Amino acid sequence: MSFVEYGDTIKDGDTAIVFLGHESMFPVKVQHGTVTQTKYGVIRHSTDLIGKKYGSKVTCSKGGWVFILHPTPELWTMNLPHRTQILYSTDISIITMMLELKPGSIVCESGTGSGSLSHALIRTVAPTGHLYTVEFHQQRAEKAREEFREHGVEHLVTVTNQDVCKNGFGVSNIADAVFLDIPSPWEAIGHAKSALKAEGGRICSFSPCIEQVQRTCLAMEEYGFTEINTLEILLRVYNVRTISLQIPDLGKAAEDNSSTGFDSSSPSHQGSSCANLQQGTVQFKSGVPLREVVGHTGYLTFATKS
Repeated sequence: MSFVEYGDTIKDGDTAIVFLGHESMFPVKVQHGTVTQTKYGVIRHSTDLIGKKYGSKVTCSKGGWVFILHPTPELWTMNLPHRTQILYSTDISIITMMLELKPGSIVCESGTGSGSLSHALIRTVAPTGHLYTVEFHQQRAEKAREEFREHGVEHLVTVTNQDVCKNGFGVSNIADAVFLDIPSPWEAIGHAKSALKAEGGRICSFSPCIEQVQRTCLAMEEYGFTEINTLEILLRVYNVRTISLQIPDLGKAAEDNSSTGFDSSSPSHQGSSCANLQQGTVQFKSGVPLREVVGHTGYLTFATKS
């Protein structure tokens, strides 16, 4: 099993995603002799998982069923254990595009955190690229190494435990792109410039506060970066609902079926048209935004090494 190479069959030691529904899923490490509890009953790894194909429908002990999915960076972002705040697919997608990443790219990242962005970067630069990721916290760095090894991508990533603001990324003049997600990114701009290739490398800094963005932009200008641009990505989700609206009273014209927008000659509409007219309402499909939406995640500042 690898996050960058699809495997057809579930094997002992794999990481799989147990899918109960769009709002309910979780990762599980497949191990011979182990069982996993769900609200639909027990899943026995030896008989229910190992040897089955990814995407299979598995019946649990209580009669309910779940799907077992092959892990991807997108699914991992939704289900990973949070050691820090993470980046989600909305920001990750624009980061990989604006940094102009492709298979074979060399990327430097700090900090590693929970590894949400790291998995997406690895999948993007595979099979010939490489990710150099730096994490200040020793335990988080060790956990990231363990996860990359379990997920079959350790050959595509190098994890370093050090302070990027003092010691840099450990590489020079080879990176196509640098990503910074640290409290004081302006202190690491010089090291980012040293890590980037001689000309044309791209840099991105993620910061939740505009004061961080201002200091980072000044540091980028000081080190000769060009095309400095800051943006924010906000996701707005809509629910499709059926709503009822009252038919306005327009006098005699309102009694004419043709004014309701229904084809009275159509058998499928005759009954509903009459019923709606008698009730004085008509039904429509409408997109309704969620009552609560995320108002702010962070600012993304991009620049190019001159």
